[in-house]
Amino acid sequence: MSKLPAIAIMGASGRMGRMLINAVNASDKAILGGVTEQAGHDWIGQDLGLAMGVAKMGVKVEDDPLELFARVQAVIDFTSPKATMEYAKIAAQARLVHVIGTTGLSEEDGQKLSAAARHAVIVRAGNMSLGVNLLTLLTKKVAAALDEDFDIEVIEAHHRHKVDAPSGTALMLGEAAAEGRGVELKDVSERGRDGITGARNRGDIGFASVRGGDVVGEHDVVFAADGERLVLRHLATDRSIFARGALKAALWGQGKKPGEYNMMDVLGL
Repeated sequence: MSKLPAIAIMGASGRMGRMLINAVNASDKAILGGVTEQAGHDWIGQDLGLAMGVAKMGVKVEDDPLELFARVQAVIDFTSPKATMEYAKIAAQARLVHVIGTTGLSEEDGQKLSAAARHAVIVRAGNMSLGVNLLTLLTKKVAAALDEDFDIEVIEAHHRHKVDAPSGTALMLGEAAAEGRGVELKDVSERGRDGITGARNRGDIGFASVRGGDVVGEHDVVFAADGERLVLRHLATDRSIFARGALKAALWGQGKKPGEYNMMDVLGL
């Protein structure tokens, strides 16, 4: 039997699910312990490789996370808020490392995840890439260095299929900017401008979202003052960067004490 940690991938048929499967299969530090899809999906009961249109893998697509979680050491989850919250309960009971890349989670969801983290390792981030996490760190430092004469705007672009806005990454960047300024994002966030809105409020952190085509992910943090602008930018061109980051997080979490962690912790930033 392999001594490598077995990892479960949730939502196998999705774009991120497929990327995650490929990342685990390509790794020499982990094995694919199993995958799930929602009940009634065409892939249920099929060999994963054949369902993906490649060679047989010997891994059956399942719809019961409870049974799967008993056989693995970590779960990587880029699904939906509702599904993630269900998985979090089971993962906590099984004391697994739960890596969450799901976006659109509510404040109430966050509180429930904090409770689950008393029993398991939860690594949650709006973005798993090294570049974005460095950008987050830079955003916090720049926001701390510049006063409110510099307006802060976070502009993000994604593919037409993305269902939430602002993106999880944009919110992560906004949180970093607010932390740098010593304020709560909820108190200064401006997410919608339409019609006669009046002048911009001093100290607000604004968000703008673009949706179209097959854009993987683009994020700009703009610091704009009279006579000058500073723009911090990250462009993602390949989703595999998120999959590699998530796998790194799942491996990093092995042996860690229960608690809530993020990619800053994983990357040592």
